[in-house]
Amino acid sequence: MPLRSITLLVAGLLCACTYRQPYQPPPPPPGEDPDGGSDGGVTVIPPEPPLPWSRRSVTYEVFVRSFKDSSGDGNGDLNGLTSKLDYLADLGVDAIWLMPIFPSPSYHGYDITDYDGVNPDYGTAADFQRLAAEAHRRGIKIVLDLVINHTGSGHPWFADSASSSASAHRDWYVWSATDPGWKTPWDPYTGAYTWHLMNGAYYYAVFWGGMPDLNFRTQGVRDEMKRVAAQWLGWGADGFRLDAARYLVETGGGGGQSDTLETHAYWREFATAVKAVRPDAMLVGESWTDTTTISTYYNELPLNFDFPLSDALIAGINNGTGAGIASVIDTVRSVYPSGATDAPFLRNHDMTRTGTMLGASTGRIASALAVLLTVPGSPFLYYGEELGLRNGDACGNCDEDKRSPMPWDATSGGGFTTGTPWHPFAPGQSTANVAAQAGSSASLLARTRKLIAVHHGSEALSQGSIKLYSRSGQVLAFTRTSGPETVLVIHNLGDSGATAGPYALSAAGATTLFADPGVTDLSGSSGSFHASLAGRGTGIYRMQ
Repeated sequence: MPLRSITLLVAGLLCACTYRQPYQPPPPPPGEDPDGGSDGGVTVIPPEPPLPWSRRSVTYEVFVRSFKDSSGDGNGDLNGLTSKLDYLADLGVDAIWLMPIFPSPSYHGYDITDYDGVNPDYGTAADFQRLAAEAHRRGIKIVLDLVINHTGSGHPWFADSASSSASAHRDWYVWSATDPGWKTPWDPYTGAYTWHLMNGAYYYAVFWGGMPDLNFRTQGVRDEMKRVAAQWLGWGADGFRLDAARYLVETGGGGGQSDTLETHAYWREFATAVKAVRPDAMLVGESWTDTTTISTYYNELPLNFDFPLSDALIAGINNGTGAGIASVIDTVRSVYPSGATDAPFLRNHDMTRTGTMLGASTGRIASALAVLLTVPGSPFLYYGEELGLRNGDACGNCDEDKRSPMPWDATSGGGFTTGTPWHPFAPGQSTANVAAQAGSSASLLARTRKLIAVHHGSEALSQGSIKLYSRSGQVLAFTRTSGPETVLVIHNLGDSGATAGPYALSAAGATTLFADPGVTDLSGSSGSFHASLAGRGTGIYRMQ
């Protein structure tokens, strides 16, 4: 039997490396074909070259205002984030996605007023370049949230556009002499109207009047957004999260406000321009919709967030069954283009936090993180998930509560600021903080770090295909395979113990890569492997 303590020691050492060496299988016995045969229905294939970094990375979403304040004004900033890069490197993440850092009148930053600057609350362009340089020195990439569907109504372009029908920027936004009467496409019957009266004409703004939509039928707009992307890549960015990707170009009311052919055409143009500057840049689209519609964006973008899987993961963990999770994985495999890389996540800045959705249960949160880091794709974590951070309770589940400050310790300033935090800390700060968990090998933080290390140490987990072995009940089991490496992953999503298997895998044995307390090594022999798992436990095994 493998020694679990040695396995976990190796996993911990792997955490210190951002780009890990891929798994190298042992040589086959004399006379045995290393590329032939089959494994429980999965054909063994020759080793494949690693995917680009952006399609095998673990990315960590950060709201800069809430991460670390270096000035004492209560707002997180870029220098504060730079001071915490060692924490992120130790966690093992490959990239950091920054929510918008551009000048904006709003705390969240999604109504940009200058694409060439940095929000003064966060610092300067020089601070950003220093952050990028320090991150790169640690092997961490920087991904910017780029909002090009709309600007803020305070942007100089919009002020000029609204000033006169003959202004230089008039056609940079969408205007109508009359009100077309459209409503938001996600709620066309009872939703808000999307045309807004100003200076005797109506402008289009799909989200609200303070965020007027840019007109991507205007060549100047198309070119400007490609210029903006190239500039930030030159300043040290490694890619972009593309906000509101479905809504760039409208052809009419209702469904004509989303997923149009013109929208797809511009993303193709934009992606081509970005790749010309930085061939390995990350581009990940936000299309909050069904799996089939998301799949169409793979024609232009290499990554797209998997919103249906997010919902299925939370529901499955809460209900103690893997059926819904398996169903979404099946749908993804059937409708995504061949070779597409999924972008799974649990929650993001627009959603009630994982810790709250799972009832602040450490066991459920642990299960959710384990599933996230073992299903196919390039996974995204939301800051604080590794601690079990919950929603705040200062404003009744408002967006600010979903984006509360990162608790570095249990003090009044939370190690986040020496001043007054811009927003109160979430409940549970006494245990959901870095200092409380950093010294415990049994903490959620330590477990997440180990899982990320195991993810990076396995080609099968970081880029392999999947075969599901269970589709209902409290045990979710599947294999991940890349070239000669097959890894069996077993999750017990229930609160009670469970026996998993037998699984018909052709192998001489297995090495345990990860096992929670109360989870056994894999037993049995070729064609009949099984394990026992404590409630909410996970076992990860490399087949030999």
